[in-house]
Amino acid sequence: MKEQITYDNFDKVDLRIGTVISVKKNEKARKPSLIIEVDFGGEIGIKQSSAQITHYYNEESLTGKQVIGVCNFPEKNVAGVKSQFLVLGALEEDGKVVLVHPSQPTKNGLKIA
Repeated sequence: MKEQITYDNFDKVDLRIGTVISVKKNEKARKPSLIIEVDFGGEIGIKQSSAQITHYYNEESLTGKQVIGVCNFPEKNVAGVKSQFLVLGALEEDGKVVLVHPSQPTKNGLKIA
C-alpha cells in the first residue's frame, strides 16, 4: 500500500465520467496503444489520450463506452499524441489494463467523489 494522503490531497484530483467518442491505433507508440477521444461534458469538453489498453479493448468495443478519467493533469506528449487526461484502469499482474467505468449510464462530466 502507498503512504496515506489527506482528503485535501485527494480533493485536488479532478476525476470525471466521460463517453468515448472516437478510437484509433497510435501507430507511433512503442507498445500497442489506442488514441481515445472522450467527451467529459460542457464544463471540460472533449479530451484525448494515448493509452496502453489494447489487450481487452479496440475501436469497436470502446466507442460509446463510459470511462473515468483524471482531467487535471498537464498535457503530455505520448508517442506524438497530445495526451490531455489519464483514463483509469486496474492493472493485472501481467500488465493488462481493465478499465474502470460506471455501473450505470450517467451524465458526462459528473465528478467522482
